[in-house]
Amino acid sequence: MEFTLSFLHLFWLIIEIVAPVIVLLLTFIVVLGQIAGRIENWTPASTLYWSFITATTVGYGDIRPASGAARILAVIIALNGLVLFGVIASVAVSATTEAVRLHGDVVGVEKYKEYTGQDIPEGPSGVGD
Repeated sequence: MEFTLSFLHLFWLIIEIVAPVIVLLLTFIVVLGQIAGRIENWTPASTLYWSFITATTVGYGDIRPASGAARILAVIIALNGLVLFGVIASVAVSATTEAVRLHGDVVGVEKYKEYTGQDIPEGPSGVGD
């Protein structure tokens, strides 16, 4: 339980640090989507839905742009979505790594010894890497 709480604490702490980047990417997705929606004469709600379906690269295909300009915006939205979710994934990896460092070393070393019958080899930091 301590590991999970540490992970959640670290995850939200790092999210707070990178929040400006996340907000910027979300803003790009919404604004570019609204521009594409105006080009295509979609409702604002449909446009918002389409923007995030495109940003997640799910792309159901129920709403799709017909004009070239809106299609270009769709590509830009998808690229922004990839960056957004890459940032979130990297935050999760960082939080997990730090939580493991804080709580998992002893358990991890013991399990490694149990399964392999040997100590973890030392890396550049002086501990098993």
